[in-house]
Amino acid sequence: MPTKQQRWTRSHPRPRAGRGPRVLVADDHLLFLESIHALLQVRGIEVVGQAADGAAAVRLAHECRPDVAVLDVAMPVLNGVDAARQIAAALPGIGLILLSGVMQERTVRDAITVGVRGFVVKTQAVEELVDAIREVSRGGLYVSPGPAGAVVEACLAGATDRETLSPREREVLRFVADGKTSRQVATLLGVSVRTVDAHRASIMRRLGIHDTAGLVRYAIRQGLVVP
Repeated sequence: MPTKQQRWTRSHPRPRAGRGPRVLVADDHLLFLESIHALLQVRGIEVVGQAADGAAAVRLAHECRPDVAVLDVAMPVLNGVDAARQIAAALPGIGLILLSGVMQERTVRDAITVGVRGFVVKTQAVEELVDAIREVSRGGLYVSPGPAGAVVEACLAGATDRETLSPREREVLRFVADGKTSRQVATLLGVSVRTVDAHRASIMRRLGIHDTAGLVRYAIRQGLVVP
């Protein structure tokens, strides 16, 4: 009979050639973990490791080198986003999927930043997770449908918007949202007031924002400043 420790952290042999993606699954609810393992196996997806906390997931990722890691958001020791960050740093090519009952905007933004490419809500059928694993293993992006998916899509759109700003524009946006005047920003950056105003106009044009209050709201949503 397996010990309690073996149930919390488990690795599995490498599958035969021609099988589906090799997957690591991490969730602190053991019944859910075992159920997902069984459901994925019968659909041709090999579960090469199971973990019940984020730190164990990171260790198993190093050991098993899966194609995809499926990580619950709320786990002990390390949460799903922090575990994803460490796994991505060690295994740059790995596909990362976040699993949650509720997709919160701040969590999604952080997950996107560390390279998570799949977002699956636990209330969906197992086929959603299977589709996500296959899509992410090919380098694609997968978002669960429904209200939670809308949150993810909004965050992805925001991340795309932010990427359109140059590093200097992001600096200016951060200072403006922090309440600094154009003259103060110019002094801090060592440029002219006219240059700061030009950056501000460019930011507003790119983001479709027409006043300073809108810039502040946008910067807060994107995590550039703390309200």
